[in-house]
This record gives sequence, structure tokens and C-alpha cells, in this order.
Amino acid sequence: MEKWTLHWLEASGSLAELRSKLADEFAAAYEAIARLMPPPRLDILIQRLSGETIPEMGLVGRAYRSSMFTMTLDPDNPNFFSSLGAGALRRHVIHEVHHCLRMGGPGYGWTLGEALVSEGLAGQFVRHLLGSDPEPWEYAIASADLLRSPARLQALESRHYDHNEWFFGVGDKPKWLGYSLGYQMVGRWLALRGETDSLTWVNVPAADIMAIALEEGLVLAEP
Repeated sequence: MEKWTLHWLEASGSLAELRSKLADEFAAAYEAIARLMPPPRLDILIQRLSGETIPEMGLVGRAYRSSMFTMTLDPDNPNFFSSLGAGALRRHVIHEVHHCLRMGGPGYGWTLGEALVSEGLAGQFVRHLLGSDPEPWEYAIASADLLRSPARLQALESRHYDHNEWFFGVGDKPKWLGYSLGYQMVGRWLALRGETDSLTWVNVPAADIMAIALEEGLVLAEP
């Protein structure tokens, strides 16, 4: 992992007993990415915070810029050790690295549609590299339900959207709608495109994927 520097932030709690296992998972993620492309140079901040992670897994990542992301862990969460053993940390690392790569290219995006595409790309990138199943939030809303209630193109083109509502169910939208929709949108694009090189995985314009979503009925143009 010569291009990644792990920074252990332990003022809020020690991770000493887990450091070796965690480092192995970061190394496995690095190696998976390296099989497709040169991994980017990154600072990775690792911290322990009780109650500040995805409850179903006991961990959560967040990308801040092209050269840095954080990984928050909660070993006190009853699901942490089972999710760690099932590869959740490795998958999350790859997801956040894709965000960093995209931030160094076209950017995460400012509109709802761009955010959907960035999240969908990161999720599908994990599946492509590891052959893993989608995360619970990536299939929370079934494809048939997404097609029955397609998102409006006008909403996807707006910068004035509530990210928490679309992605976390804070408000009127179902929990994890944005993740499920983005994963499906990118999945339809991949199915039509076929093989995708490393540059396209990172730099594909969101508009290209949104156009496919329109054709496939996941997005509806205003009448």
C-alpha cells in the first residue's frame, strides 16, 4: 500500500487490538483496485466512534476530497465483527476510493442526478472488483418498484435537493431510495455498454447514465 497512508485517530477510542486485521482489509482493497488501475495516493483517517456508523454494519466511510477519506468504526456495535468478517470494510474502502477518484475527475456532482450516478458507480465498482452482492441499501427498493414510480428528470437536474431525504429516508422518500436508484441506473448503463475500462469507470459523464435511465424508464421526463 505504498500510495496509501493510514492515520489512526485514537483520541476517541483505541483500535490497537484490531489494527492488524484492519490493515489487512485495507491492503486487500488496495490490491483489488490495483488489478484494474493504479490506486490513487490517499490519506485515510481511521477513527472509533460509538453510535456514529451504519447500524447494520458498525462502520461507515466518507470521502472528503480526491486525496482523503475517513473510515469510522464502532467495535461496540453488535454487528461490527460479523460484517468485518464478511468483507464489509474491504467493500466500503473500495466504495470510498471510487468517490475520491471521481472527485479528482468530473467531481461527485452538485445535482441529484450526479449524486445518484456517483453513488451507483461506486457501488457497481465494488461489485465489479470483488464480485460481491449489492449492499442492503443498494437493493432496498426493488427494480419493479423503481419502474412503477420513476424519478422525475426535473428533480434529477436540480441542485436544490435534500440529500438526506433521497438517500437516508429523512422526509417523505423511502429509506435508501437514492442508493437503490443510483445502483440500478448504473447497472442498466453497464448492461448496455458491456466492458468498461478504468478511465470510464471514473470519468463517465453523469448525463450519459441519466440518458440510459430515461430510456429504461427509471427516470421520467416531464410531460
